[in-house]
Amino acid sequence: MSVHDAPEKEAPPVRTNSIADPFGPRQWNSQMVKLNGKNRALNEFSVERLGEAQDENLVMLHGYGAGLGFFYKNFEGLSRVPGWKVYALDMLGMGRSSRPPFRVHSKDRQQSITDAENWFIDALEEWRVKKNIDRFTLLGHSLGGYMAVCYALKYPGHLKKLVLASPVGIPEDPYAVNAEMPDPSASTLTNEYTQDEEAVTEGSNPKIPDAAKTAGDNNNFLNARSKSQKSGQSDDNTTPSAPRKPLPKWLTYLWDANISPFSIVRWAGPLGPRFVSGWTSRRFSHLPPEEAQALHTYAYSLFKQRGSGEYALAYILAPGAFARSPLIRRIHGVGRQMITPNGSTTSSVAEAERRRENGIPVVLLYGENDWMDIAGGYAAEQKMNEERERILASVTTKEREDDRGSAKCLIIKKAGHHVYLDGWEEFNEVMRKEMTDVSEQSRDR
Repeated sequence: MSVHDAPEKEAPPVRTNSIADPFGPRQWNSQMVKLNGKNRALNEFSVERLGEAQDENLVMLHGYGAGLGFFYKNFEGLSRVPGWKVYALDMLGMGRSSRPPFRVHSKDRQQSITDAENWFIDALEEWRVKKNIDRFTLLGHSLGGYMAVCYALKYPGHLKKLVLASPVGIPEDPYAVNAEMPDPSASTLTNEYTQDEEAVTEGSNPKIPDAAKTAGDNNNFLNARSKSQKSGQSDDNTTPSAPRKPLPKWLTYLWDANISPFSIVRWAGPLGPRFVSGWTSRRFSHLPPEEAQALHTYAYSLFKQRGSGEYALAYILAPGAFARSPLIRRIHGVGRQMITPNGSTTSSVAEAERRRENGIPVVLLYGENDWMDIAGGYAAEQKMNEERERILASVTTKEREDDRGSAKCLIIKKAGHHVYLDGWEEFNEVMRKEMTDVSEQSRDR
């Protein structure tokens, strides 16, 4: 997709008035935001409330194999909150964003992982600067959640709240962290392509207590530990492993060869839509027919585009969606990085002038029937809260009062991995509460 299209090809903004829109007036806009370098641009969709001060910004990042259009059930509901502007971005090389060639040149394993992460989060930071947004709330789903954590660690000082919706890459798997191209014998990844929607929206996970399905459970981490033990997993509190199911050898082979599922769709030519419909018809069968068809058409339009950002996945995740550099090892650093007055983490400013972030609230959201391992969310919650207590043990009373750090794990009922779509009404309600909380905290400071 060219990033030099003529202005007349851009979609004009759509405005609603307060008569036709009970939560309006609002403006809906889509545009390409050009970044530095050749063929680098992010596709941006935004909803802006008109006639009132815009004090807060929400930025939404999609997951692997998706695009910002998958959030279509959320734009209207989330843009109801007064004082907020809602942005959704297609990550670089995905969705409708530009698709520059993806390359990693380093031979070092860890550096290759870092380079792949930076490919996405550096583009997000460049977008933030171009939009002149100082601080914002970041919501990431699946791979977008993984990247949201990476962004928070590399670019501290710019987030007011971090919301991780069924994030990939939290649990630690010994194969993924010890081998260049591991070949684990099992995984939960196949659920994403084989799970029927009825099992997601109609079923109920008996392993999750009712209290946790609405407001969380004070003993969430203990529950997760018990769940892991029942599954035959280690009771190591810091390295939960996702439940395992057989991963087809052909999928492992393709992953190791860095051949994405979308390559197969492109190679299939006229049969490509049929391959895509096999997934969309199962996964989104709960939607009205016209919405399901629109989502299928949209997904296929993304899958058939030239490969780009999708090739980063093999550097970030091992076969089966286990992270090569698990977030459980580093998520406790979110909101706790050292920054300088100008926001830089690499400035030569004297050590005495540097300060540590005073924490940010982190919310982890999972579907009741999520194939992503919820135990990883509980473990992350515990690690972040423990880090907060460790740091606050040696600070002044004023610093403790000013600390904003917290972590909690919530469950959305009757939802699977696509928690924002399966349980969109409850998801939107939870998000509106979190956004309102940000507004209130900003006014109190």
